Amino acid sequence: MENRLRNYFPLIRERKEVLKEIGESNGLQALFQSWTPERQEEFLDFCTGMKGVKILYDSFFKEIMSPEYTPGRLNRFLSLLLGKKVVIRQVLPNEGGRIADENTLLVTDILVEFEDGSLADVEIQKLGYAFPGERSACYAADLLLRQYKRARDKRNREKGKFSYKDIKNVYVIVLFEKSPVEFHSMEKEYLHKSDWSFDTGLELDLLQNFIFITLDIFQKNMENKSIENELEAWLMFYSTQDPERIIELINKYPMFRQMYGDVYEVCRNMEKVMGMFSEELREMDRNTVQYMIDEMQATIDAQSAVLEEEKKRHEEEQKRHEEETKRHKEENNKLQELIAAQAAALDKAMKRIEELERKNGSEPVK
Repeated sequence: MENRLRNYFPLIRERKEVLKEIGESNGLQALFQSWTPERQEEFLDFCTGMKGVKILYDSFFKEIMSPEYTPGRLNRFLSLLLGKKVVIRQVLPNEGGRIADENTLLVTDILVEFEDGSLADVEIQKLGYAFPGERSACYAADLLLRQYKRARDKRNREKGKFSYKDIKNVYVIVLFEKSPVEFHSMEKEYLHKSDWSFDTGLELDLLQNFIFITLDIFQKNMENKSIENELEAWLMFYSTQDPERIIELINKYPMFRQMYGDVYEVCRNMEKVMGMFSEELREMDRNTVQYMIDEMQATIDAQSAVLEEEKKRHEEEQKRHEEETKRHKEENNKLQELIAAQAAALDKAMKRIEELERKNGSEPVK
């Protein structure tokens, strides 16, 4: 098979060169052999240009899109996404007090502050986690709380008075490599932006903004289609391993050529790239296990809900049955009382007739 990517990136090495370097190091060879055959082939394919690198791998994304070293790249992508020019002022550390359980799926998570003071949390999710809306709402609440604390502390240092006007917008931006089930009903839509509104037309700035990008659905929508705009180019950059797509991408938007060049430069450092890939595999294994746990828990919760509903229905039916039995018993008792009363009245009437007949000296009625 022709390796067309090598025509664009001569620094890409051949398979035998990569295997030779791995074989010359006991450490690298042991690490390589610890991978499954499928993972070994995946590694060799992207190192030799037979397939593209998964840019969404945590290590590669942070290497290529780092706001600290190449801020222009993330600035450009976020500006296109938000529909306005944004400039990253600084990258903020992730705080430990985030509202999320300890067992949540690991994600690529970059938190940045824009020049206007707004905060943006850019996340990459490999697997579609449960309750994406609820989780994202908690993340946005975290960002707002962080904004509040920063604004309050700044005012305190300046001996000024805090105002809620000091709190700026927060953005939660999530790129899903595999989208959650909630998005699957919208197979033609892959870019979802929140739009807060009131039924009265009231306008208030609620500060929390959400953008969800489903890259698997994007890829399905791009089948047999060419890249038409720069935002599509970015999403293709994040989601394709197809060499033909990569060639189309760098021909239409040459800025991506440098980014792929940076990727293949990393691939020439065998110890570094194998360490990055190995760490990615460990993260994927952990995420897969956690995803399975979440799925099983969701199934258990659903089954428990069904059982609880069934129990409730059974109890209601039993209650209705008991009430029906009680009603029948009461009706039966009333009927028995009525029959007994009628029998007593009949007996009394018969005795009265007999008494009258004796007085009149007539024959008893037969």
